Amino acid sequence: MKQLKGRDLLGTADLNPAEIIGLLKLARQLKSHEVELKCNKVLGLLFYKASTRTRVSFTVAMYKLGGQVIDLNPSVTQVGRGEPIEDTARVLDRYLDILAIRTFAQADLETFANYAQIPIINALTDLEHPCQILADLMTVQESFGSLEGKTLTYLGDGNNMAHSLLLGGALTGLNVRIAAPQGYEPDPKIVQQAQKIAGDRSEIVVTQDAIAAVEDAQVVYTDVWASMGQEDLADQRIPVFQPYQVNSQLLSHADPEAIILHCLPAHRGEEITAEAIESDRSRVWEQAENRMHAQQALMASLLGLI
Repeated sequence: MKQLKGRDLLGTADLNPAEIIGLLKLARQLKSHEVELKCNKVLGLLFYKASTRTRVSFTVAMYKLGGQVIDLNPSVTQVGRGEPIEDTARVLDRYLDILAIRTFAQADLETFANYAQIPIINALTDLEHPCQILADLMTVQESFGSLEGKTLTYLGDGNNMAHSLLLGGALTGLNVRIAAPQGYEPDPKIVQQAQKIAGDRSEIVVTQDAIAAVEDAQVVYTDVWASMGQEDLADQRIPVFQPYQVNSQLLSHADPEAIILHCLPAHRGEEITAEAIESDRSRVWEQAENRMHAQQALMASLLGLI
């Protein structure tokens, strides 16, 4: 994975199909301890949004590589007092070896990347969540042995998760169906980009019909109906999104061997029932664990450790 050394990961499509497959292979090797890597590098975490899995998985992944982690909490640094991103980026570039950023605007992430020479990783923006997709693809691969030709159905808000799933699926030959209520569809530009990448290799579909979207799917995926920063809209969204709840009735239309994924946190009784997330079909906890392995592989590659 030498070709990834020194690069940024700002969006899923920053990677080509071979690079994604290579990262997934390395992640599996790190998970099984077939490959052991060590470094003396420092990861910075700059998170403007709350995080459990992303913060902890990045931290543990870097510790497993033998490096150190600095949590740059915006509330106790000058970043939170309005220091320009351009200045912060150039300063952190001189202290750190790699920086993972969780923020709102994709443009802010891109500004960091423009002014810092170290690798910048998108740890979630309002537009995309590429690190989650690497873990998702790894989990599907573990469950079915391959990605190409399988069908993943995502139900709910056409948010950053939907965007990254569309692009990740298109790049790996995974069919992706997005079922969302009218007015909550994913960004048409992302859909068009995914369709262009997919070509004839895989199917990219956006529909309002939840049942049709789930029909014979091998993977049923959901996310919260109101993302971070939209909490005040949660109650009014519930009746709109109710037909997209992952429950036993909806799952009866999926492939009999279908698995359930959720990027968490989950709101049982809203986007998914307790029965579904706790069922034998659920791979949610494996999916969460794989965040650590996928991000370990990503950082090792961006840092040129392999």
